[in-house]
Amino acid sequence: MIDTVLYIAIGAVGLAQLLAMVRLVIGPHTGDRILALDTMVINAIGLIILLGMLWGTQIYFESALIFAMLGFVSTVALARFVLRGDIIE
Repeated sequence: MIDTVLYIAIGAVGLAQLLAMVRLVIGPHTGDRILALDTMVINAIGLIILLGMLWGTQIYFESALIFAMLGFVSTVALARFVLRGDIIE
């Protein structure tokens, strides 16, 4: 029963990932693209955690934490670059 629920959740998050990718490609403004990229990072974290639950290994949870930290830093750096034109002051 739980495997079926996990497969459905993986499919739903995968669909959300594809829709965010479409928004990344056709987004009319730069802010839309940054938001779509951040959404893709969150969806990727969700997929990593769901796969870790499905396969029953704990290494995926640690990799999800590392990916979350890198995703946050990259989103902030990209937003600062778009707003100011420079990342480091």
